[in-house]
Amino acid sequence: MSIQFKSILKPEPGVLGGGNKKYYASIVYDRPFTIDQIVKEIEKFSSLSEPDIRGVIIALENVIQDKLCDGRIIRFDRLGNFYPTIHSNGVATEEEVAASIIKKITIGYRPGDRLKASLKTAKLYKVNSAKPNAPITTES
Repeated sequence: MSIQFKSILKPEPGVLGGGNKKYYASIVYDRPFTIDQIVKEIEKFSSLSEPDIRGVIIALENVIQDKLCDGRIIRFDRLGNFYPTIHSNGVATEEEVAASIIKKITIGYRPGDRLKASLKTAKLYKVNSAKPNAPITTES
């Protein structure tokens, strides 16, 4: 397991002309890992067939959607928690608080301890910014 990163030059936020630019590390994402690939990986650790696994994943997605729309927190123990969040405009009085001031509804996610711990074991490799697939030999 390794996470590749590259250096990127970023301007100073809020400063006209960019201010003092600094280099930051930025992850180089590989191709997305699709549901088809997840199903094939789960098949290796399970006696369930590919259609059964796919059916469970689709059913899980439907249940999560329904429960988020009911304002519920979905707890997956080691995987983490999904929960609905709202962003609203501020108003002067409590009486003015109504659905009309809500700007956006999103989904929050807090990873479980096991997932967070797994990233501590990942190796980090710096790659050449110009050629993301050409690793630089230094390991962090």
